[in-house]
Amino acid sequence: MDYQVAWYLIVGILLIGYAILDGFDLGVGILHLFSKTDHDRRIFLNSIGPVWDGNEVWLITAGGALFAAFPDVYATAFSGFYLPFQILLVALIFRAVALEFRSKEKMKWWRNTWDRAFATASIIASLLFGIAIGNIVIGMEIGADKEYAGTFFNHLNGYSLLTGLFTVSLFMLHGAVYLMRKTEGNLQEQVRKWTFRAFWIFIVFYFVVTAYTLFLKPQMVANFSFGMVQGDFDKHPLIIDNQYFISIVAWLVVILNFLAILNIHRNVVKKKELPAFISSSLSIAALISLFALGIFPNLMISSIDPAFSLDIYNASSSLKTLKIMFFVALVGVPFVLSYTIAIYWVFRGKTTLGENSY
Repeated sequence: MDYQVAWYLIVGILLIGYAILDGFDLGVGILHLFSKTDHDRRIFLNSIGPVWDGNEVWLITAGGALFAAFPDVYATAFSGFYLPFQILLVALIFRAVALEFRSKEKMKWWRNTWDRAFATASIIASLLFGIAIGNIVIGMEIGADKEYAGTFFNHLNGYSLLTGLFTVSLFMLHGAVYLMRKTEGNLQEQVRKWTFRAFWIFIVFYFVVTAYTLFLKPQMVANFSFGMVQGDFDKHPLIIDNQYFISIVAWLVVILNFLAILNIHRNVVKKKELPAFISSSLSIAALISLFALGIFPNLMISSIDPAFSLDIYNASSSLKTLKIMFFVALVGVPFVLSYTIAIYWVFRGKTTLGENSY
């Protein structure tokens, strides 16, 4: 078994889980101010209230997996994105504080203040996730010493800001689809209208980002072309031997992504709430998979010199560490998944307000 590839998959699965789960509650936050009544805003908050903190466990787990398997990438990423990650941390804290404090007082100004904080923090967090992805795609100023040599403002390039807005639109759509499942009556019909608008906004960004990515980084489709390999990996024949398999998987993901996106609109039209949410989740999984397949086997690409890029081999832990942690992951990941399933089963159904509601 190639444990570097196995850990690449594990980290990817954990990030997909986070994007699907925390993506919809970030989306609910983005949509929060669109609702004008206190009752409806409380419905939104209570739809994610029992699950938002558990959703963020997936991000912590992904960070732990990255540290265990690819410590050089962890170090470079957290130093290179130090200020953006600090801003992200503040945004996530403000989301939690706003959600908990918002209904502690009945004054209108108090609730409006925390509503704005909740929505703003949700937008900022989503934007920063997308900016990070954009910078990884086009490359960062990583030197031969594996250190980030750029500044904070290098992250705010046109492409990364575009991917940031794309991520906001993606999570907004995902959040709207989730709210369709958790609301009823007039509020659900209102959310359904928002879902259609969010879908078309997402589609515009989807095509613009796809075209711009192919223009700036045609290397992103190398793994989609049979017989081509990104970089020099002669010492790792597993990649060479399985390049056709990788390409087949890549094209299957492309097809899945296309069908899942079409199926979101189809199910929203037919008012099929669960299939729409599953389709939205699959589209997120497919998009992240396309990103992972596009940069594979790299983890962080250097814009200074491709030879300085961090890949699954030159940035991994020792083979012994990878083996031990692999068996730990076989126990830990199913545990996190079981906890998540249990929580969502307990709090299934439509959201209602009670005396203990937010």
